[in-house]
Amino acid sequence: MGLQSFEHGLERMVEGVFSRGSKSSIRPVELGRRLLREIDDHRSVDVKGRRIVPNSFIISLSPRDHAGFADIDDALNAELCETAREYARSEGYHFMGNVTVELVVDNEMKPGRFTVVSRMKESGGGVGVGSLVLPSGERVALGADATSIGRLPDCTIPLADTNISRKHCEVRPSSKGYVVVDLGSTNGTKVNGLRIQGEHALEDGDIVSVGSTHLRFEAS
Repeated sequence: MGLQSFEHGLERMVEGVFSRGSKSSIRPVELGRRLLREIDDHRSVDVKGRRIVPNSFIISLSPRDHAGFADIDDALNAELCETAREYARSEGYHFMGNVTVELVVDNEMKPGRFTVVSRMKESGGGVGVGSLVLPSGERVALGADATSIGRLPDCTIPLADTNISRKHCEVRPSSKGYVVVDLGSTNGTKVNGLRIQGEHALEDGDIVSVGSTHLRFEAS
């Protein structure tokens, strides 16, 4: 897609959501643009030939600007993380771990200015608390038990879709996070558009498709 065209979409999306909520002299879209440029400027290639990019971002703001974002802090953080994931998917980039954005106060920073420091950070071992985001925006928390998806009402995520099997697939915890497992469904389970075979490890931002329903995996 390219950075420039992605920035145009970012401006429409972010400004539409936050234009009336921010009391900071910095527009939220400015933070998003800088974050995307950090991703591009610090990409590298790993031993598997994948383009790896930063996934941990610290945005330093003046006390005044930081306070100006207080009312929309959680929503802004979620929007910036999702922007990073979408841009990475569009460019074929890979993260080493979960995407995180932290807004911090720098008492030496002048109002209207900010800095972004990024780094590549691996996720810690063990099972955390991730979630599956439904098309409606509803989040289903993942934990130590398997999360079932299918047509049956007793599935964790029941979906009324004739293209989905009664018990279609499960998202299960593993030693390194979560995996999705197809349960012998008729039409199969896809991750990022590709049909999986057996067990497939999930990465932050992956899209799990069952029938015509697409669920986004988010690691915390």
